[in-house]
Amino acid sequence: MLRILGLLLLVAALWLAWALLLPLAPPQPQVLLFPIGSSSRTIAAQLQSAGVVRSRLAFQLVHYVLPKRRLKAGEYRFERPAGGLEVFDRIARGDAVIRTVVVPEGYNIFEIAAAIGGAGLGSKADFLAEATHDTALVHSIDPQARSLEGYLFPDTYQFSRILSMHDMAAAMVRRFRKESQLLGLDHDTHRIVTLASIVEKETAAPDERPEVASVYANRLAKNMALAADPTVVYAAMLEGDYRGTIYQSDLQSDSPYNTYRFAGLPPGPIANPGAASLRAAMQPAQTDYLFFVAAGDGSGRHHFSSTFEQHERNVVAYRKALRTR
Repeated sequence: MLRILGLLLLVAALWLAWALLLPLAPPQPQVLLFPIGSSSRTIAAQLQSAGVVRSRLAFQLVHYVLPKRRLKAGEYRFERPAGGLEVFDRIARGDAVIRTVVVPEGYNIFEIAAAIGGAGLGSKADFLAEATHDTALVHSIDPQARSLEGYLFPDTYQFSRILSMHDMAAAMVRRFRKESQLLGLDHDTHRIVTLASIVEKETAAPDERPEVASVYANRLAKNMALAADPTVVYAAMLEGDYRGTIYQSDLQSDSPYNTYRFAGLPPGPIANPGAASLRAAMQPAQTDYLFFVAAGDGSGRHHFSSTFEQHERNVVAYRKALRTR
């Protein structure tokens, strides 16, 4: 009897060694997604089906023996030989695939959606639907918000495929809330973020942003049309009709985002501004500037003027600079 028992224990030990210690290479690289709430049984079955572990029963046995080591949801890539214990350890440590999404200052919801899609985190259309409709995420800071535009703060994000579009958008909004608190942005948020978004799109030079903000602040004070090209581009993008440049038909558009036709700020932000542009919108430079035009030297800087006559001279200089570059 003892001999039989000993033989059975030996067989069990050999089976466990085979199932859990002997490295196994999957037939091809495998990417498995374990959603939040996946049970150990479901995970074990997926691993065995993909050829990552030899036995789902042995894998589950490890989980029962080590109940404090919880298996973590996530996206996992398996491509090199590994034993069942090593696979269990990876999932218990949460050694999952993390995808990087870079959101530069001035990206709008269309560009962020493309970045989400490009990172393999889901479809561009799904993120765009989230960013367009889930205004509840920002209702407490901007009850007027038509979308999440302006509140998806520029940063580098690390996301997993187990996150929903709502989760990713919420992370960007949380980042905005944190930055706005640091800046002291606690009132008139809709106006400031809208103005900041235009400033962000108009200049890449951080030190110019307060001056650009002053131009628009002065125009608003005089009830002048802002005549901001980026708002016209955004209007065309909302209509799905942006053709890479501004046409006369765009300038005649009835869109409320067309600041050539309608005085005042557009209905909402046209992009997602960074801290420097938010700060500039909160505290524009004290100037009498009403106009600005690109310097034309490739620096990305601008020439500012207080009168239309000076602005016209700056425009002539800009065109001349373009011809001589």
